[in-house]
Amino acid sequence: MQVRWAEQQVVKRRVKRDFITTPTYRSTWMNDPKWPQMWYLNRGGSLDMNVQAAWAEGVTGKGVVVTILDDGLEKDHPDLIKNYDPNASYDVNSHDPDPMPRYDLVDSNRHGTRCAGEVAADANNSICAVGVAFEASVGGVRMLDGDVTDAVEARSLALNPQHIDIYSASWGPDDDGKTVDGPGQLATRAFVEGIKNGRGGKGSVFVWASGNGGRDQDNCNCDGYTNSIWTLSISSATEKGRVPWYSEACSSTLATTYSSGSLGERQIITTDLHHSCTSSHTGTSASAPLAAAICALALQVNRDITWRDMQHIVVRTARPENLEAPDWQTNGVGRRVSHRFGYGLMDSYGMVVLARNWTSVPPQQKCEVNAPHVEKLIPQKSFVTLELDVTDCPKVNFLEHVQAKVSLTADRRGDIEIYLASPAGTKSTLLAQRPHDNSRSGFHSWPFLTVHMWGERPLGKWKLEIHNNGHFFTAGKAEVLEWSLTMYGTETEPGQAVPTLVGEHVSSVSHSEPAIHQVVDTTEGKTETRDPGKEMSPGPPSSAAPVPSPLLMKLDSVQIALPPGCSRVDAFGACLECLRNYYLHNGKCLQSCPESHYGWVPQDMGATESLSCRQCHYSCRSCSGSQDYECTACWGDAELYSPSEGQNHCYPRDLLNVYHSQQSWYTVLLVMLVGLIILVLILAVFVLRSRRTSKSPLKLRSIAHLGPLGSTKSSANGITSYAPVARGDSEKLMTKMPFHDLTSDDEI
Repeated sequence: MQVRWAEQQVVKRRVKRDFITTPTYRSTWMNDPKWPQMWYLNRGGSLDMNVQAAWAEGVTGKGVVVTILDDGLEKDHPDLIKNYDPNASYDVNSHDPDPMPRYDLVDSNRHGTRCAGEVAADANNSICAVGVAFEASVGGVRMLDGDVTDAVEARSLALNPQHIDIYSASWGPDDDGKTVDGPGQLATRAFVEGIKNGRGGKGSVFVWASGNGGRDQDNCNCDGYTNSIWTLSISSATEKGRVPWYSEACSSTLATTYSSGSLGERQIITTDLHHSCTSSHTGTSASAPLAAAICALALQVNRDITWRDMQHIVVRTARPENLEAPDWQTNGVGRRVSHRFGYGLMDSYGMVVLARNWTSVPPQQKCEVNAPHVEKLIPQKSFVTLELDVTDCPKVNFLEHVQAKVSLTADRRGDIEIYLASPAGTKSTLLAQRPHDNSRSGFHSWPFLTVHMWGERPLGKWKLEIHNNGHFFTAGKAEVLEWSLTMYGTETEPGQAVPTLVGEHVSSVSHSEPAIHQVVDTTEGKTETRDPGKEMSPGPPSSAAPVPSPLLMKLDSVQIALPPGCSRVDAFGACLECLRNYYLHNGKCLQSCPESHYGWVPQDMGATESLSCRQCHYSCRSCSGSQDYECTACWGDAELYSPSEGQNHCYPRDLLNVYHSQQSWYTVLLVMLVGLIILVLILAVFVLRSRRTSKSPLKLRSIAHLGPLGSTKSSANGITSYAPVARGDSEKLMTKMPFHDLTSDDEI
């Protein structure tokens, strides 16, 4: 027997992605006591995840198996026992088939049971709440209640892949804003085996929580689990459609579901330990199981969906409306996308309708393009732009995932920002600043992932911008060593139209244009557009008034008045193109860009799209471009500083005060030094003159002592002094004086 590979297993930190806040009540047709509080499933009016319409068609997840990779599962919970699946369960920590959690005084192992209830809590049993896929089978893998090693993760991810359809994980490396970590060799192998061979070759679906490091300004692209082409990365939105305080922004997030928010915003209802119920499940931990359950609904109506099909369906049906984020942009094929929410809120019924007649996308193709050798230094407060002209990408004509593999060194890794722009002009933030990351490790071929170019063409000029935001007064050098692009996609366009329902008939809508969601109120016989902010009040339970199902209109039958300045709008009325001299911003056409944005003219880059408003550097209040040296005005705590002509930075006032005070000290020290030099020179001249003056009297006194009798005289105090020589005695005096040549020392 040969040992081909061995590795010492190390314990890894893996943290659950939950949090905490309070709810209110509504009512509708479910008899589960917590149903009225489940605002994320029953609000209607485009303000929930559109689950009831799927239920009304009998789509409840039946036949689909979901397992929760976590800290255990209370399998005998009365709201879970009916759907519990022992074949989807295992205790990796204790090496036995029973996933029951370990109980302690603080119920620290409640996480997995809460996540399972979101997926498959039984419906209409007068117990607790209801799961999104309330007839799906659910299992649990106990793997977080002990040492987490690469082998532990691999065993969990590879559990019974021919039986389990969807793996839901609400954990990951520390979300502390300074960790860069991902799956080891064994876990990576489990992912690859899962997507290649799981579910009879259709591929296991891995759903992952994007992370809760928002407070520490973490970036989920530093998490190798969410930053992976094999996982469906899910973020959170609050009840009001806002970015939660814990949410991480990154370009690998594909979509979002609802979860908790700030104080006063409601949270997620689900099962809890000790056969109880909770109204306070939180964080992206709560978002991932909701996404897994919605995927189960889609799988029920089409068991042939592959792991890549599922991602395509999510991208095409996710709804960006009602979600507030500062960075929404329209990519090269007309899809709106955000670093906070991906392509938008997952739509259960939309996914079911699309999945029902789905034709699998063409096989995945891969194209790698290495950039020329670079090794460029990036000084503090500067950046480099690296261009890569892709002229040939065999068999990849329509993009899905794009990875930029980057190797760089940095004195402080958290000062680095990385951006990638596609040939179509879509700019994606691969890495934002992480203030807590003081590591000097840099990155070694780290595969930063973006899904923002989904559907675009790969050929053309790609631009990688790497910014070093290190301070002038600290060691902050950085150097980019090498980078490359790995592009995944298809040779032929996945051009399947999005099927929708118009009355009783099936129609189609182009995949690149979102559909208008409509609700038919069968009791009134009226059709109501589900516009943002327009909420439909659910009626009381009644057999005569079934749960309203959202129906979709044909785009060519919709007459939408063009807003001011718009030349073309999408189906939601958001502007896609603007008239001349108008700027496109968040679906509107403006005559001037708002604060913290600048007017971008695409002709400078050879593009043909409308003028648009783009975000200034975060340090600028207003600017002329996206770089930190293109500020024209600063926020209240900063001042404009121009270190050289044509460069205007906004530096914090405190930092500038320190800098200016140091500069003033330099000036004072320089003046003092010059003054000391002048004083030393003056003293040196004075000393030299004093020495010359003191030498002359000595010669005179010597001459006086050598003079003849009568030429000297004594004063009363005994001191000999010089007396004039009489005229007649001068010759005698001269003949008696010894001859003495004058030297330079004798000169006065």
